[in-house]
Amino acid sequence: MADRCKTSDGCEIAYTLHRGAGANAPRVALVHSLALDRSIWDDVVQALARDTQVLTFDCRGHGLSGQPVMTYTPQLFARDLAELMDHVQWPSAVVGGCSMGGMVAQAFAIGYPQRTTGLVLIDTTAWYGADAPKVWRERGATGKQKGMGALVEFQTGRWFGDAFRANEKATVDRLVKVFLDNNVDCYVKTCEMLGDGDLRAGLASVKVPTAVVVGEEDYATPVAMAEALHQAIAGSTLTVLPGGRHITPTEKPQDIAARIREVIGRSKAA
Repeated sequence: MADRCKTSDGCEIAYTLHRGAGANAPRVALVHSLALDRSIWDDVVQALARDTQVLTFDCRGHGLSGQPVMTYTPQLFARDLAELMDHVQWPSAVVGGCSMGGMVAQAFAIGYPQRTTGLVLIDTTAWYGADAPKVWRERGATGKQKGMGALVEFQTGRWFGDAFRANEKATVDRLVKVFLDNNVDCYVKTCEMLGDGDLRAGLASVKVPTAVVVGEEDYATPVAMAEALHQAIAGSTLTVLPGGRHITPTEKPQDIAARIREVIGRSKAA
């Protein structure tokens, strides 16, 4: 189940606010990756919820949120988060994002610095490279022309290491179902967003405590991309998770929760 809010352009956003820790507890907003949904954070939320308020949501075009077929940008998704925070009456939060969600988190920190108390960038990048517009449009075209099922084997091997896929089959199968249930036209538009996205110019403006985290075996946003983020954001930390691949919030939730807690601690001390 999810609560819902409507954005200024009429898109419904499905969200869950975990507030058992009370209104005075630190606030963390988490943004999921491409073609998945807020459930990638479930185990991270469980690790944080005893003393942290956590907001998870489905980005537009994903999960249970509205699915307008339109031009998507990281800045638009960041605005959705800002309006969702207005809805739940959060003036500010530590913002974390995985993969696509990491680009949205960067856009949020750049566009709403007064509302960002810390930043956690997981398995992500500011820019996929000069060939990204072509590569991402090809991936979107595969989903459109051959169906999302044609991408499942490619995606699961990127998301998780061999051992996780073997030992956590129920979790993998659940996320595959989320992937297959995507509106393919929204998937195409989100692929275009990732191909065209370039947040590098704004990173020098990020002044809040920031943690950059990447799986050692992440083939989608390799360690070199995480290193570039770390170098571009003054005072950031970099953690490489041994054996991790691209969806480490699901694969290594305790490690991700620990990095989030570190940023919360640094933001309190700042």
